[in-house]
Amino acid sequence: MTAPKYKRILLKLSGEALMGGDPFGINRQTIDRIVNEVAQVMALGVEMGVVIGGGNIFRGVALGAAGMDRATADYMGMLATIMNALALADVMRQKGINARVQSAINIEQIVEPYIRPKAIRYLEEGKLVIFAAGTGNPFFTTDTAAALRGTEIGAEMVLKATKVDGVYTDDPNTNPEATRYDRLSFDEAIVKNLKIMDATAFALCRDQKLPLTVFSIFKPGAMKRVVMGEDEGTLVHV
Repeated sequence: MTAPKYKRILLKLSGEALMGGDPFGINRQTIDRIVNEVAQVMALGVEMGVVIGGGNIFRGVALGAAGMDRATADYMGMLATIMNALALADVMRQKGINARVQSAINIEQIVEPYIRPKAIRYLEEGKLVIFAAGTGNPFFTTDTAAALRGTEIGAEMVLKATKVDGVYTDDPNTNPEATRYDRLSFDEAIVKNLKIMDATAFALCRDQKLPLTVFSIFKPGAMKRVVMGEDEGTLVHV
């Protein structure tokens, strides 16, 4: 078997990806399937960090948060990502993956704080590190956290897991004529206003020359094919 193209990656996983077909919360079958995809990549010897969102949990309280102070709502979202990280780590341990959770906000009775040298050491030891609580600051998305953590740990690629198998010229769900981009430059994506990530995250990836691949987490074997350098998803590069 040929060696993987990337030795260290950062997976950006949305909270919504954990819902499956449910309106909110965590769908056990869905999280099992995601962890199986991660296990395939870990088996190649690839070092992996994961940044996870919290939309699946925060969606359940979003109506009650209407009109709430933005910073307060963002902190609630950070707590939701910690809940998701704990659930993801638990399923990973059950499937034989040694996972550690590090949080950008301190809740030391539950998870350890984010410490960059320790996170890198875990990766070098073959452990998977789940980065929770975003950047630890309000007004920043978990996309930005993914770009930031990916840069900090020296990842060679950010993998953005979505419900579709790449970036399209239009919404493939409503336009059957939409076609998938195989490759894009960051500048092309900005000019075409493709909105792959939020502007802060996108600019950080571009400035740090950190490539990004958008792929479907629900397509079996897709993540492994990306890591092996095969034609899968859409590669966004400098």
